[in-house]
Amino acid sequence: MRFNQRFPEDLDTLLASPSPVLALAPMQDVTDLPFWRLMTRYGGADLYYTEYFRVYPTSRLDKPILESITKNPTGRPAIAQMIGNEIPSLVRSARELQNHPIAAIDLNLGCPAPVVYRKCAGGGLLRDLPRIDGILGALREAIPGKFTVKTRLGFDAERTIESLLPLFAKHAVDLVTVHGRTVLQMYRGGIRHDLIRLAAESLDCPVLANGNVSTPGDAESALRATSAKGLMIGRGAVRNPWIFSQIRDHLAGKPVRFPTGREVLAYVHDLYETVCDPTIPELKGVQKIKKYANFLGEGINPEFLHAVRRAGSKEEFFELCRSHLDHDRPMPLAPASAGF
Repeated sequence: MRFNQRFPEDLDTLLASPSPVLALAPMQDVTDLPFWRLMTRYGGADLYYTEYFRVYPTSRLDKPILESITKNPTGRPAIAQMIGNEIPSLVRSARELQNHPIAAIDLNLGCPAPVVYRKCAGGGLLRDLPRIDGILGALREAIPGKFTVKTRLGFDAERTIESLLPLFAKHAVDLVTVHGRTVLQMYRGGIRHDLIRLAAESLDCPVLANGNVSTPGDAESALRATSAKGLMIGRGAVRNPWIFSQIRDHLAGKPVRFPTGREVLAYVHDLYETVCDPTIPELKGVQKIKKYANFLGEGINPEFLHAVRRAGSKEEFFELCRSHLDHDRPMPLAPASAGF
């Protein structure tokens, strides 16, 4: 069993540190092993979560996701996330994951994708608190090391979190990440920092705040408003891979440096070379890079965001990038509207 080797101790050190923990959020088909590798070149997070392992009666651990753990290139702790609702399968997968160098096992209670929540998984479980109670109890018994949860406030009611917190305490969850919206809100509307603060003040375990952190100023405001131990950042990190270093500098009272347009352009080239397998057809690579460019576009301008979705070739995609990024002006890479 490798579950209690190295990375759990690293996680203990992180959580005991007076500095906020900065985690890279799990984003399915985005934050994979190549993306983790890329993030480390731009400053990197303190803590990494895998994409979720889909768990059901006939499931096996997804090999590409498992490689994020077995080939972890970050030098930082990795937490394996599971999504599912069937207790024997979740217990089996948790036991299998314990044979790998992970810092913890996380249960996804927040995925807002309709294809997921309609199957009563991810955020869909927030409609069935007795079922969550049973899952938490079974997993706590099966996981001798650290057991964590990532949740939203509720499915359609923000105050569901008030009923969730006693369950997390009852089953001695070791770390809770709270996205300050409901499942049905998706990424619309503001973040309920007051309800994340309620979690941080009610639970004995550390709490990470998630949602709408796009700038160093956002990070400071969220930490102050929630009293959370740290932050989990997803889309903001795809858009701005410098964000973790910028937050550290800002919180330390150091000047924050924003990348120039040409540095952002270089990042886009790095991103393409990192996440697009050269053996796949060009069109497939372009479609994949568009997924990342959709996030990036929010920090450039609406014209770029609209045009990038229509790019049909690698040449057209990069010509578009050059037309918007071939300059030396600093770019904060903050979205024009909330949502990340």
